[in-house]
Amino acid sequence: MITAILVDDDSNLREGMKALLNRYAPEIKILGEAENVSDAVSVIDGLNPQVVFLDIQLADGTGFDILEKLTEKNGKIASQVVFITAHEQYAIKAFRFSALDFLLKPVDPEELQKVIEKIKNTIKKDDTFSHIDLLLENIRKKVDNFKRIALSTSDGIHLFEVSDIIRCESTDNYTTFHIRNSKPILISKTLKEYEELLAEHGFERVHQSHLINLNYLKSYIKKDGGYVIMSDNSNLPVSQRKKDRLQELIKNL
Repeated sequence: MITAILVDDDSNLREGMKALLNRYAPEIKILGEAENVSDAVSVIDGLNPQVVFLDIQLADGTGFDILEKLTEKNGKIASQVVFITAHEQYAIKAFRFSALDFLLKPVDPEELQKVIEKIKNTIKKDDTFSHIDLLLENIRKKVDNFKRIALSTSDGIHLFEVSDIIRCESTDNYTTFHIRNSKPILISKTLKEYEELLAEHGFERVHQSHLINLNYLKSYIKKDGGYVIMSDNSNLPVSQRKKDRLQELIKNL
């Protein structure tokens, strides 16, 4: 069994979530519930669950306030966190940069099952929960241009400076990150997701399989169909429809 706490200020939503978990994830055992910040801090601290299902907006504060108070009290968060939220774009972007799971209201059973599978896999790893620290750091700053990113791999979660990412390469539904002074990192997410996430950081998709950081672009070669040479000496093809845009971007570098 996986122990959990459910935090939401709407009792109907808590009952609905319990019914979903009972039906689609019977391995989750709800140890307790809370409807406000102070109660949530007390319940989580006292019961030490493996997972906290946490609503963002509460009557007396936010789910982030709960995490801040637990961090202040114990020095760290010691539970997996799954946020349950309405479609709040800024928060969702922060979650994605921090490799944190979230569920949109109303909770979709299929998405819930995917998240539960990820939780089961993560619990097996030696997780330092550093990605939660990254989330709180980003939320505190209240800026959209996040400087660090958490990447979840088969052996744990790793934090990197966005500026150190040289390029990302797609293979089916996986993405390989090539990072300065690091081994390649394989992530079980599509390149499209990272294309959207990194667009504001100077990344450009030059081919269906390649997303590059323009700061590490060494050369654009027009012959042989067109390709770029990156700082790691990789030669990457440029698709026909991307050539004009790439050349325009290079002029403005």
